[in-house]
Amino acid sequence: MQTEQKSLRMLLWLVAVGFFMQTLDATIVNTTLPAMARSFGESPLRMQSVVVAYSLTMAMLIPASGWIADRFGTRRVYVGAISLFVLGSIACALSQNLGQLVAARVLQGLGGALLLPVGRLAVLRAFPRERFLQAMNFIAIPGLLGPLIGPTLGGWLVEVATWHWIFLINIPVGLFGCVATVIYMQNQPRLAVPRFDLPGYLYLAFGMVAVSLAVDGLSGLGLKQASVLVLLVFGLASLAAYWLHAARRPDPLFSPQLFSIPTLSIGLLGNLFSRLGSSCMPFLVPLLLQVSLDYSPMQAGLMMVPVATASMLTKRITTPLITRLGYRRVLVANTALVGLTMASFALATPAQPLGLLVVQLALFGAVNSMQFTAMNTITLRDLDSTMASSGNSLLSMVQMLAMGMGVAAAGAVLAAFTAFFGSGEAVQTLHSFQATFACMGLITLASAGIFWQLSPAVRAVKKAEATEALGQG
Repeated sequence: MQTEQKSLRMLLWLVAVGFFMQTLDATIVNTTLPAMARSFGESPLRMQSVVVAYSLTMAMLIPASGWIADRFGTRRVYVGAISLFVLGSIACALSQNLGQLVAARVLQGLGGALLLPVGRLAVLRAFPRERFLQAMNFIAIPGLLGPLIGPTLGGWLVEVATWHWIFLINIPVGLFGCVATVIYMQNQPRLAVPRFDLPGYLYLAFGMVAVSLAVDGLSGLGLKQASVLVLLVFGLASLAAYWLHAARRPDPLFSPQLFSIPTLSIGLLGNLFSRLGSSCMPFLVPLLLQVSLDYSPMQAGLMMVPVATASMLTKRITTPLITRLGYRRVLVANTALVGLTMASFALATPAQPLGLLVVQLALFGAVNSMQFTAMNTITLRDLDSTMASSGNSLLSMVQMLAMGMGVAAAGAVLAAFTAFFGSGEAVQTLHSFQATFACMGLITLASAGIFWQLSPAVRAVKKAEATEALGQG
């Protein structure tokens, strides 16, 4: 019995470390982009593809993660996920140009996409239902720590060594994870799974990639307008083909019946459009601080600590606030606050007091955290047991897709304003950043209309929903 309890504790630590690696790597890159750009001879304002490649790859693989784990077994897939993540990290560190780095980030994203879903599935099968909530609470905490220390750690490594070390530090952690997985994760038998909906997956994956590349092509890839238009049309057509395909198939990846649930439909659309704006902030803020305000990488990383700290502290007050005021009031008002807070960075100047900037960043972290928790819980709250897994996977996919597209959109807007204002002088680059923050804030503000469609009566928040949102925010 004692040996079994030790194995369960080690399983929790193992999955928690995997989640930490995933969230750390999603944020550690942001403060190192200017250093990467210098080593590759690129403009730091055109480095968004490094972030987009990772997020988009994760969004692509999430729909297939459950089927892969059931088909090949959780332990085998988890070892494979860590191995891919480590191999991708090595490839990132060895990259000689931007193209190689983007390709390596795709490989890294393939592993990262499986770490949390498969790890969560292993915990679900190992722990009894009455202990699952407590187990997921434990796993969620390291996931919140990743964004807290990632930017600062990235900035510190750039200053004391080189940007390559932000990827090399994953190697010993990954090797330890592989060994621990073999020892402590149960070798669960492979399940008899239905045939994978490969045509539907290809429709969905191609649609997401094409639309995202069309947005990124406006700046990062240097595609001409005609190529962008063709990619966009093909991507939208592929997504439309998926839903037509899913309506005819008895076991689609995501059933169209999910969208008969109003809270899920509104929650997913709100997630997509509000994150299109807000997800660009971890990309834009470190760039602004280093390129236009003359911060060092370490200083820029430290300035992201108030965002993560305020985000963690706000989690405690979100549930009581929603219970008292209802989802619609909270989400409409808070979406407006997120958009206005983002737009307030258009006022950033080198003469701005440091204290005011810290307050500004902490305020964004607080309202953004509340936004994520409220959006996630409203999306999942009305799903029954037969739809919970599919709805959760769909939410995770939309989150990662919106993150990638948000960074791509911010890069495109920044490139457009850079071409308008010019990039020869620091003041011109600052104007480009200011205009970009204003535009991305307006995009977020516009999504408040989606949450207005919620019923005013929807207000109760179950403890399980709020806890689940902690791990997905």
